Amino acid sequence: MIQLCSIASGSSGNCIYIGTNDTHILVDAGISGKRIEAGLDSISVDPKKLDAILITHEHSDHILGLGVMARRYKMPIYTTSKTWNELKQIKSLGNIDESLIHIIIPDEPIVISDVHVMPFKTSHDAVDSVCYTFTHDDKKIGFATDLGNYDAYTIDHLKFSNLLYLEANHDIKMLEAGPYPYYLKRRILSDLGHLSNELSSQLISDLAHFNLEYVVLAHLSKENNHPDIAYLEAKYLIDTIKKESDIDIQLIIAKRDIYSEPVVL
Repeated sequence: MIQLCSIASGSSGNCIYIGTNDTHILVDAGISGKRIEAGLDSISVDPKKLDAILITHEHSDHILGLGVMARRYKMPIYTTSKTWNELKQIKSLGNIDESLIHIIIPDEPIVISDVHVMPFKTSHDAVDSVCYTFTHDDKKIGFATDLGNYDAYTIDHLKFSNLLYLEANHDIKMLEAGPYPYYLKRRILSDLGHLSNELSSQLISDLAHFNLEYVVLAHLSKENNHPDIAYLEAKYLIDTIKKESDIDIQLIIAKRDIYSEPVVL
C-alpha cells in the first residue's frame, strides 16, 4: 500500500504527503508548520516519524515551512545542490542544519526506506527545479507540478504511474482576461511557467494507456482557474478515452487551503 494526501495545493502553498505503512515523506513544505502538522494529523501520521522532505524548487509557496519543520523534527531534506545554495540565501527560513541535507541528482534514483524515488528535471523558472516519481512494490505515483511544458523525457518518467499528481494551473482565457500584469501573464504562459488545463489534459492523454488509474489535478490558480473548469476539461478527455478503450481513470481535484482525502493504491 502507498498513499498520497494533498495537504495544500496552489500558489498560496504546497505540501503533499506520500507514504506507506513504514515510510512517511513530504514533498515540499510551502505552508506553516502548524498547518502541515494538522494535515498529517488528519491521516494519523506523527510528524516525528517523517523520513524525509523532498523539495522541488526554491519558490516560497514550496518552502515556507521548511525551516520550522527541519528544526522541529530534524528530518532529512532532499534537494539538488543548486537549490540548496538558493535556500541558504533565504533569510526567512532561518538556520537549517546542513547535516540534514541530502543532495540529489536528476535521473539518479534514491531509496527512502521501502520507497524508490526518482527525481527528474522540470521546465520552470527556478534554479534547478525537479519533480519525482515514487514506487513501492508494484505501484507508482508520478508527481509533476510547476512545469511550463513537457516533452518525451517527462512522459518517459511519468509513464506507468498508477496515480498522477499533475498541475492544472490556469485556464488560458481566464489568465489572458484576468487582472495579472502583462509580464506575469507571459511568465505563466511560457515554457518556464505553469501547465494550463489544456496542456495538463494533453499529458493525461499521453499517459492514459500506461496503467493510469487516478489523476489528481493540482496547483490550480485562485485567480486564473476554477476547479469546475479544470475538472470538466480533463473529464471530457478521459470520457473520450474511455469510449475508445477499457481505460477508466478517476479524476480528483486537490484542494487549495485544506487537506484532501488521501488516495490509496
